Amino acid sequence: MSEKRESLATSLGFLLVSAGCAVGLGNVWRFPYIVGEGGGALFVLMYIVFLVMFGLPMMVAEFSVGRAAQRSLATAYPLLTPRPGPYRAISKAQIAGNWLLMMYYTTVAGWMLAYPVALLCGWFDFADPAGFLAAFQGNATAQLFWMAVVCLIGFGVCALGLEKGVESVTKKMMAALFLLLVGLAAYALTLEGAGEGVRFYLMPSLEPLKHRPLFDIVFDALGQSFFTLSLGIGSMAIFGSYTSRRYTLPGESAKIIGIDTSVALLSGLVIFPACFAYGVRPDQGPGLIFVTLPQVFAQMPSGVGVWVGAAFFILLALAALTTVIAVFENIIAMTMEARGCTRHKAIKRNAPLLFLLSIPCALGFNLLKGVQPLGAGSTIMDLEDFLVSNVALPLGSLAILIFCVSRRYWGWGNFLKEANAGRGLRFPNALRLYMAYILPTILVIVFLLGLYVKFFDR
Repeated sequence: MSEKRESLATSLGFLLVSAGCAVGLGNVWRFPYIVGEGGGALFVLMYIVFLVMFGLPMMVAEFSVGRAAQRSLATAYPLLTPRPGPYRAISKAQIAGNWLLMMYYTTVAGWMLAYPVALLCGWFDFADPAGFLAAFQGNATAQLFWMAVVCLIGFGVCALGLEKGVESVTKKMMAALFLLLVGLAAYALTLEGAGEGVRFYLMPSLEPLKHRPLFDIVFDALGQSFFTLSLGIGSMAIFGSYTSRRYTLPGESAKIIGIDTSVALLSGLVIFPACFAYGVRPDQGPGLIFVTLPQVFAQMPSGVGVWVGAAFFILLALAALTTVIAVFENIIAMTMEARGCTRHKAIKRNAPLLFLLSIPCALGFNLLKGVQPLGAGSTIMDLEDFLVSNVALPLGSLAILIFCVSRRYWGWGNFLKEANAGRGLRFPNALRLYMAYILPTILVIVFLLGLYVKFFDR
């Protein structure tokens, strides 16, 4: 028999847990290096516009499905419409999206835990950060160990329960994350030459268009606005199902996106002033965090660089773990609903399986590096990330959107009633055509362009 359904204790808990799911490596790893490649402030401006235009309405839609059904996406669709049709199969695909995300996210989160340990213990080689990264990733034992630590932390927190575990721990992690961010940003802004980095980051200019086509910058900003919120696989719907109807969902969604964007923007205020202060180029791609920034830490006064570097990677670890905990909770809740089992039985079912499914990614940089599923130089992680970012998120978001606006399924009236229940910002009825036609078209374009860029634009 299943346990009595839990709920979040406070509205603040809902905001911080939902924001913790959205806040992750997309904010403090992916966002800064894409900003660097995209030319700085011009990209940031486009990103914020796209978050409001696309991220906000899609988040409201996903929260609405979860709150109306009081269930995860595993069982929500049939409760909201007498004719779920393909949504039974779609829900299974969305569940699979959560698994795929964690199959590589646990490995990357493990890197974030390992780096501060290496820095504080004196194992990190500042003279050759690229060599250290290659040696670390090439060590199968180390990869498996840190991936396992992430799994233990994530499932351990979820085992404590929704309120005492997920909500309580995420609140503390988010508070620590913001304190570290503000502290590191304040330090970075005091560095000599930091002003040039701030101008690059926050003062829009057309200068980047001399080096990169506008289309590329627009597409990257659009893609980041989808990626950062993890919409489309039900990781937000589950927290919608745990919250009350005291406040409207547009208002709550706006607050969550505000928190998510603040973390991303603050991360840039740590990285770009430091890069410009020490003469390090910020357009180094994915290696910005693991290879380029350690060069910045190495140039800081003796001892300072180690502590600043350790604090920065602890910040990354906190961001990664809040997402891990949130998605693990979604997986556990889906199992509890689908199987009618208790939380602890759901964890016993899922924890060993998730560890086993995460092994290929952890070994993809060493014992399985010969497996290159997307062409020469690619890894198992690249395939899993592609399936999540370019397939599961846009198509899952499209499915939720159609469910909310189509008369054949839940429908616009029911969606609007749920979204606007409570006090706060209301979702305007005037956006019906936008939600029904324009936004789905954009999602299809994002999906098709993602496939084109991956397989044909080489």
